[in-house]
Amino acid sequence: MAAPKRICLGVITGAHGVQGAVRIKSFTQVAEDIGAYGRLSDAAGGRQFELRVERATAKGLIAKIGGINDRTAAEALKGTELYVERGQLPALNEDVGEDDDEDEFYFTDLIGLPVERSDGSKLGTVKWMNNFGAGDVMEIELDAGGLVVIPFTKSAVPLVDLAAGRIVADPPPGLMPNSASDGAEDKEDEQVSK
Repeated sequence: MAAPKRICLGVITGAHGVQGAVRIKSFTQVAEDIGAYGRLSDAAGGRQFELRVERATAKGLIAKIGGINDRTAAEALKGTELYVERGQLPALNEDVGEDDDEDEFYFTDLIGLPVERSDGSKLGTVKWMNNFGAGDVMEIELDAGGLVVIPFTKSAVPLVDLAAGRIVADPPPGLMPNSASDGAEDKEDEQVSK
C-alpha cells in the first residue's frame, strides 16, 4: 500500500522573540488556517509539530510550537517545511465543467498530470503550480522541450478532469516558445534587413 500523500502547508522562516515563538510563511488560502489541521510534520515525516498561531504580521505568522521554549530551539527550526497528510484537508468542489466557475483544486493534485490542447494534441506535463500575487499560474514541461508558464484561468485552462487524470489548456498567444521553424524565419528576416 502506498504511503499517504503529504502536502506542504508552510515553512518556518525564523525565530521571533526569545521565548521560542517562530515566524511561519503559510501556503494555505487563509494563512492562519495552517494551525487548524492538527499535528504537522517535517518533510521526512520524522518530527511532529503541535502548532498554535498567535497572530499574523506583514512578515508572516507568529506561532508557538509545543516543546519549543527558547530562541535557540526556534532558530534551529528555520527552513523546516510543515506537512499534513492529504486526507486531513477538507474536500473541495471538484465538479469540473466548462460552465462551472466554482472549481477548486489542491495544487499538489495537478502536478504531474498530462496536459493537452483543445484539439487533443499533447502539450506536456504540469511541472509546478504557484501564485506570485497576480493570480495562479501553471508551469508546463512541454513534450517538445522547454517550459511554458500560463495563467491558471478558465480561458487558458478550460478543463481539469482529476478523475480522468488530464488537463486541457490553450496557452494565450505569445506565451509558447518559438518553434524551430519560427526561429529560422526570424534569422531569414534578419539577413534580409541587413
